[in-house]
Amino acid sequence: MMLLPPVTVHYPHVEVRPDVLAASPFISGTRIPVRRLWSWHRSGTTVETLIARYPQLGPAKIMSALAFAYDNAAVVEADLARERKLLEQEAARVGERG
Repeated sequence: MMLLPPVTVHYPHVEVRPDVLAASPFISGTRIPVRRLWSWHRSGTTVETLIARYPQLGPAKIMSALAFAYDNAAVVEADLARERKLLEQEAARVGERG
């Protein structure tokens, strides 16, 4: 498994634990990875839409996750790359079976 770069700036609503989501940064109290919010936000999804999509998080957790992503872009981008690689590997395995 590909290791992620170290977190340089910590945020109160974001955790990174080796026993949760393979050490992907996630929003405290959930299993929602920061990479998911970052990816949508980067592709044009507004903060308001993210809040509407995840009302249980509220604005503070969403803003904290996005701030974490901006301050730790290498970590979040590496996490996205790792996810893409895992999805490609899974698609290849499914294709071999099909």
